[in-house]
Amino acid sequence: MPSVDSDRRRQLPAVDRVLADPRLESLQTLYGTGALATQARAELGALRQELAEGHLSAEELALRLARLPERLRDRLEARCGAPLCRVLNATGIFLHTNLGRAPLPAAVAAELVALSTAACDLELDLATGRRGDRAGRLSGLLSELTGAEAARVTNNSAAGLLLAVAALAGGREVVVSRGELVEIGGSFRIPEILAAAGARLVEVGTTNRTRLADYEKAIGPATALLLKVHASNFRLSGFVATVEAPALADLAHR
Repeated sequence: MPSVDSDRRRQLPAVDRVLADPRLESLQTLYGTGALATQARAELGALRQELAEGHLSAEELALRLARLPERLRDRLEARCGAPLCRVLNATGIFLHTNLGRAPLPAAVAAELVALSTAACDLELDLATGRRGDRAGRLSGLLSELTGAEAARVTNNSAAGLLLAVAALAGGREVVVSRGELVEIGGSFRIPEILAAAGARLVEVGTTNRTRLADYEKAIGPATALLLKVHASNFRLSGFVATVEAPALADLAHR
């Protein structure tokens, strides 16, 4: 005769039946049927093993099966990461990096829904039928907004700095105040970014005080850029002196 544990193992649902549970629809949408099925097989396999070893009572098995959606969610989040969720920004920081920076206006978000659920002309010139420039729209809008000659969108400021330095100062010198050789979010360090871009760092001033004359004395034939680093979440206070961007720009132009 089959053992009690063998009989109870027959109570375990088939994977197809688990996937048909309407409580799992959101998980299938977020993670895909394949990932969900993999974790369902793993969870059912663990239950089967515990039953074979006699570790689960009938009540415990019923509870585990009732909590199957929650356990599958935990497994998927541990494996693939938790999905984004809406939060309230009560930090006092208007554009908070960790909270997604600027929320999209509702009207813009509504327009994006239709574009994100179908194909679009992201990198196609409809007039010619040939490949277009995916950054062209943004470049034009940003140039109009800022008055710049051209614009490029990057994932973060570190990437933008690397591209700018590589284009304008590769193999040449970039002058930076010692008080601005900082590490920004994501463990990006100014000296390492400059080195990766192929530039040579020239340090001026001291950690707490840098004057315009320090920059002026450092300028030579190999100088390509005078770099001003935004302090962001880093501050020096007390006996300090820094050069503001307009004054530094004026020196660079001269």
